[in-house]
Amino acid sequence: PACALRLVRQSPRGFSRLRAMNIFRLCGDMLHLLSIMLLILKLQKSKSCVGVSCRMQEMYAMVFCFRYLDLFWSFISLYNTVMKIVFITSTVYLIYMMRFKTPICQTYERSIDSFPYEMYLLGPCALLGLVFTEAYSIPDVLWSMSIWLESVAIIPQLVLMQQRKEVENLTSDFVGCMGAYRAFYILNWIYRYFAEDYVNWIGWVGGIIQTGLYCDFFYYYAKSKWYGSKL
Repeated sequence: PACALRLVRQSPRGFSRLRAMNIFRLCGDMLHLLSIMLLILKLQKSKSCVGVSCRMQEMYAMVFCFRYLDLFWSFISLYNTVMKIVFITSTVYLIYMMRFKTPICQTYERSIDSFPYEMYLLGPCALLGLVFTEAYSIPDVLWSMSIWLESVAIIPQLVLMQQRKEVENLTSDFVGCMGAYRAFYILNWIYRYFAEDYVNWIGWVGGIIQTGLYCDFFYYYAKSKWYGSKL
């Protein structure tokens, strides 16, 4: 119905959640989940978190908690609810392993994984969340903030990779999956724009910024895969 299409344009966080699943969104979700599972597998098998940024995981934990507050009062689908819970719990578990679980925590490189996101990213993202929110309620502001925060959440990992120069292949696979997940979500937005008249400027701009941050990494990632060497 025409009224439904207008509601989709006005409230991408509300009625548009009732959309049907499409292959691009499904692939994006599965790649995101795969990246987290790869990282958990790496830590459990190697008993080491060398080369992995815990500060990036802290940022993603904030992203998921801010964005999925509606778990307490809204049910969209079983798939939606399960994925939200999995993303939150698996990310918190990663932080736990890197900070507290021995012997993994003993390998955490605190001196190198030191990008001060509290100083450079949280404030600007909170401000953008306030400026571009749909409504001035706590859930809406936090949802908007989570979009901007996710767009730059990869920065601590990229900085860590540049400082170390060499990154294990499984770590690079993790970052590669994360970048591919964002690429599929951009395809999802394009598909939904033409198929559903869907518009979400905040999500689009945030997604483009995040994907752009991967460009330098993908160049070296492709070289490492082509020549079979580390980054």
